[in-house]
Amino acid sequence: MTGTSETRQYGGRDRDTEGRARNARPRDGLGRPLPYGANGVERQPEGVVRGPGATVAEAQTLLDAGRPFHAHEVFEDAWKSGPPDERGLWRGLAQLAVGLTHAARGNTTGGARLLRRGAGAVEEWTAGTGRPRPHDLDLAELVVWARELAAVVERDGGPVDAAAASPRLRGRAA
Repeated sequence: MTGTSETRQYGGRDRDTEGRARNARPRDGLGRPLPYGANGVERQPEGVVRGPGATVAEAQTLLDAGRPFHAHEVFEDAWKSGPPDERGLWRGLAQLAVGLTHAARGNTTGGARLLRRGAGAVEEWTAGTGRPRPHDLDLAELVVWARELAAVVERDGGPVDAAAASPRLRGRAA
């Protein structure tokens, strides 16, 4: 299923054609719902099966554009559709993107907490698999980035610029 599937109101809630909750309200660049009829950014399609390279490329494009909420949805698709032994990796990367989303929205506590949780998940996955650079991802650098950004968010207390604060998934040289 993709985000372009039809949604209807059932019992006062937006639902897709299979009856699952699916908010049809437009969203801003950080994924916050806007009023019905407002101009929002194009939503990221859900349930897209991509290979790891396409996942990383799409997520990086979204992060560079200051859309970490949408990058999180790309990682979530990989987490749900990828091989079982990589689910922890993609889940951790999704948490990093959500942490950046919250930090950009000005949610200091949630942003810092999710950045650290994502860093821990990525670090744990790396330790468990012995794979520090799966799909050419620089996991050690991502862990450092997340913890440093969490500290900045806590110290400064205000929202961060999502595009300026976004990580390089394949490292600084990529």
